[in-house]
Amino acid sequence: MMKKKIILLSATATLFLVACGVNNGLSSEQIGLRKASLENENKVSLVEANYTNLQPGESTRFERSYENAPPLIPHSIADMLPITKDNNTCLSCHDKSIAKDVGATPLPASHYYDFRRNKSTKDSISDARFNCTQCHVPQSDAKPLVGNSFKPEFQNEQLKKHSNLIDVINVGVK
Repeated sequence: MMKKKIILLSATATLFLVACGVNNGLSSEQIGLRKASLENENKVSLVEANYTNLQPGESTRFERSYENAPPLIPHSIADMLPITKDNNTCLSCHDKSIAKDVGATPLPASHYYDFRRNKSTKDSISDARFNCTQCHVPQSDAKPLVGNSFKPEFQNEQLKKHSNLIDVINVGVK
């Protein structure tokens, strides 16, 4: 029985490697958006993008890409990096206990919930949520690399600027 499993696994791995190698005769320059070899950085041209230099509270927020999408950061973060668990400048404005007083968007309830332990972290941000730029990126004027006709549908107007992820994360899950 074990011998059959090893043979099947070996055959599957071989088939996978052959399929990857053949690639229908296309080079790495032809198959992606990069248009340069994956093995050589010399031909890489970066997309023109300008990020805002505006300070918090001075800029206009872009609408979320879809319901419960991580919102983009509408201000410069240059002076806020690096973000670490012990030094997170974002929390000085966006923590739920401070945000309203300073006019910032408060972190949603999902950031105060430990999904691994399935319990609230009360007034402390979850250990898994301190690295803000893991999900949130600064707004820029970058043009899309490919066309996109996607039009988001929001359940209500409030969800264009706020998250209800903690309330709907298990919808449809049995």
